[in-house]
Amino acid sequence: MNETPPRVHAEIDLDAVRGNVRALRDRAPRAELMAVVKADAYGHGAVACARAAQQAGASWIGTATPQEALALRAAGLGGRIMCWLWTPGGPWREAVEADIDVSVSGMWALDEVRAAARAAGRTARIQLKADTGLGRNGCQPADWAALVTAAVAAQAEGTVRVTGIWSHFACADEPGHPSIQPQLTAFREMLAYAEKEGVEPEVRHIANSPATLTLPESHFDLVRTGLAVYGVSPAPELGTAQQLGLRPAMTLKASVALVKDVPAGHGVSYGHHYVTSGATRLALIPAGYADGIPRHASGRGPVLVGGSVRTVAGRVAMDQFVVDLGDDAAVRPGDEAVIFGPGDHGEPTAEDWAQAAGTIAYEIVTRIGGRVPRVHLHV
Repeated sequence: MNETPPRVHAEIDLDAVRGNVRALRDRAPRAELMAVVKADAYGHGAVACARAAQQAGASWIGTATPQEALALRAAGLGGRIMCWLWTPGGPWREAVEADIDVSVSGMWALDEVRAAARAAGRTARIQLKADTGLGRNGCQPADWAALVTAAVAAQAEGTVRVTGIWSHFACADEPGHPSIQPQLTAFREMLAYAEKEGVEPEVRHIANSPATLTLPESHFDLVRTGLAVYGVSPAPELGTAQQLGLRPAMTLKASVALVKDVPAGHGVSYGHHYVTSGATRLALIPAGYADGIPRHASGRGPVLVGGSVRTVAGRVAMDQFVVDLGDDAAVRPGDEAVIFGPGDHGEPTAEDWAQAAGTIAYEIVTRIGGRVPRVHLHV
């Protein structure tokens, strides 16, 4: 970090990432672990977090887009990397040449990866995705036989090797949800069919972070952990991060930009949705929705300033928001404001902001913008 205090920055504790990976491996001791680093590691910095996860025993790294996977290879990351969100005309050949496992959900994708493998002169590693009930990506059960048959034929010709069969839960973050068991049943049936037809996958996987934490029967050969790697609970219903044995890795801090006295009846920020009830002091926090502070948390978002948790006064603007200090005369420009963190010192957490904004903690950490520097600790 520069010696000049930054306007706003996110500190990323890589020891927390390593500890979370170890804790998750303990939850699934007979399975390998994939650390998902899509969306710049949920806002935490993909390259640094992928390396930390590998150091803690993650044998796979997962991304959504091929561009994310290729960027990891370009940064020198070795080991197994898988990516799954493809569109026609994607960089299939580059992925094949970079030894990236690619997901196939339909015939068009199988055709494109076979062509890429022939052009590259090497065998592509593919994983067949089954739609077991999420209704998003993946092959429907009615189309599964045709896709498996084509994949087995491609494997026989040497253009592909089927390294995995996988799927994704719709409601694993809601323990006991009636969709969970039918999805597991469908996965087992589609897996059994593929194996009967000659597919011998290295890894079979359906468990995401919530299933890793609460559904041991779903662990199979590999668990795919995303948000939990970064120490954030995937759902309040599952427990807090602390209750789950996880530690939040991101702490978002800002430097107080201005402190001033204002009289009673003074409007604050756009629309004057907040008006001071008496003479008071205001502090300007130089972070806004362009940095990822949710505008929906206007009037509700919590911030630790001067040893006390304050609430956003009025609307969150693009670059800044205001908190009302009351009669606190100790806060000065340049003092630290902790927007969220692990909660060790009374600061709000990402979950607190999620509640204030009416969203999920996934969005809070992932939305922190590109102009916010990431400072990686314990590299």
